[in-house]
Amino acid sequence: MAKNTPQTYANHGRVDPPFQFFLLPLGLAAIIMSAIICVRRPSLRSALWVLLSVGLFVLAGKARGYAIKVQDRVIRLEERLRLAMLLPESLRPRIGEFTEGQLIALRFASDAELPALAQRALNESLTKKQIKMAIQNWRPDHFRV
Repeated sequence: MAKNTPQTYANHGRVDPPFQFFLLPLGLAAIIMSAIICVRRPSLRSALWVLLSVGLFVLAGKARGYAIKVQDRVIRLEERLRLAMLLPESLRPRIGEFTEGQLIALRFASDAELPALAQRALNESLTKKQIKMAIQNWRPDHFRV
């Protein structure tokens, strides 16, 4: 998605081509090839290649997962600060009640609609998807990995 295209619920998902279209297929191919070799010519060496390819595949997934988790933590912090500035005084004590998913979804809401949507999210226990679908004025996030 080009950065000048307005971000919406329909197009906000991100794709990481080097990871999803190169690293993951390469890892799967290595696992499959090493497993085939291990079955055709069983040996300690071929079994170690299977373990190594599985290990590298898991490593790639874990590294990406850690990066996403760190981003989620930063988003939580940013949104709590934003909520503290934008929510009415009566709603500020409830900031701790938001789930991680709700905070991550609320980052897309414009400053103008955030207070009402935040109150609705708390009162109705809205899910991340429900919050995103309820947003009228989308605040884009082009930095998500």
